[in-house]
Amino acid sequence: MTQSTPEAGNSAVGMGQEATVPMPGAARGGPVSHAIFRLARLHRMFAGQLLRRIGLHPGQELVMMHLWELGPQRQADLVRLMDSDAATMTRTVRRLEQAGFVRRRPSPTDKRASLIEPTAASHALRREVERVWSQLEEISTAGLSDDESTAALRTLERLEQNLVHATADPAGADDPAGADDPAGADNPAGADNPAGADNAAGTETEG
Repeated sequence: MTQSTPEAGNSAVGMGQEATVPMPGAARGGPVSHAIFRLARLHRMFAGQLLRRIGLHPGQELVMMHLWELGPQRQADLVRLMDSDAATMTRTVRRLEQAGFVRRRPSPTDKRASLIEPTAASHALRREVERVWSQLEEISTAGLSDDESTAALRTLERLEQNLVHATADPAGADDPAGADDPAGADNPAGADNPAGADNAAGTETEG
């Protein structure tokens, strides 16, 4: 009988907490990155469970949020807002249209384009989406004080900006972390995670 090596997962988290996914030895050089992978995986899983109850998949609610707030948008504008891609957004909008939450209408200023707008039926969904996001926030920050939640948010925003700057820096192409995988196919944050398989930006999850 093979025994598991306790050190594989123990160093992944501190304060006596056990990692949900053991950190392999090869990942010990990136404990924060592995923690982000675990957190994103669980967060998306819980989001999916909550959203399915109201007939949505993760990412669809974000598209609806933008439409509710900004009004009718071209699909290209939604791609930009979501930092997505045209193919994924086409699939997302099509599914929302089939569900009766959005509709297309001709653009009054561009005959080649159409506008995507929320339907009257979708406005009844808005309160449910807001409730789901509040519930997800409560689950994610349970046990944290207001100061701890604020500090966590600031840390996450700093990590995000680090990656934004690295993405924009041409020198990042020489980073050995991505040298053998320019398409990002081996990215542990989504490659083997069905919840994030469609788009690293999280536009939509297959149901």
